Amino acid sequence: MLDQIFPEYVGVFGDLYSKVSLQTLLQFPTSKSVLSISECTLVDKIASLCKSRSDKWAKERAQKLRDAASRNPFQNNLFQSHIFNLEILITLILQYQEHLSKLDAEIDALAQEMEEYMILQSIPGIGEKIAATLISEIGEIDRFNHPKKLVAFAGVDPSVYASGKFTASVNRITKRGSSSLRHALYMAVRCGIRDARKKKKTDEMIPRNKD
Repeated sequence: MLDQIFPEYVGVFGDLYSKVSLQTLLQFPTSKSVLSISECTLVDKIASLCKSRSDKWAKERAQKLRDAASRNPFQNNLFQSHIFNLEILITLILQYQEHLSKLDAEIDALAQEMEEYMILQSIPGIGEKIAATLISEIGEIDRFNHPKKLVAFAGVDPSVYASGKFTASVNRITKRGSSSLRHALYMAVRCGIRDARKKKKTDEMIPRNKD
């Protein structure tokens, strides 16, 4: 729907589906609505939607929005029904996001009561969401009487391929079991690597005492 009304809007904000982006688009769904007000008014509107950001950031977003509105191929003769549908879709997405935020808060409140929740977060790369996902997917750890069974349940155990005298030297993981658990582990590894690189970069920037 956005492609038929304001395709140039994509890229104004870093995340199209961020709250400030959707609320801005809800107020200014067309080029005409953007260009019909002054830049100062537009800056104030964006700043009021995201008070945690600086005035400089709001001014930069306002300028990008005006530039996008000027480039937009659909300046006139827009179907009012398209604009109406776009506004409905944006409202629905905002409502879903609010609902998901409440669910996240409830999940966190329940997880705080579990000792495993804090233990898991002591592992580099594992935060609140990943820890909660691991607990929910694994369930009662006692049902796995051996570590290999848990590895197999996650589908990260190596597959073994052999035929006659041939045995594969490179084996892929089986990818059986819980795909959600496997994805959470993958994200934990990615986050751990990212944090390690950031720490290494920070340590390299800190001047060392030659003494």
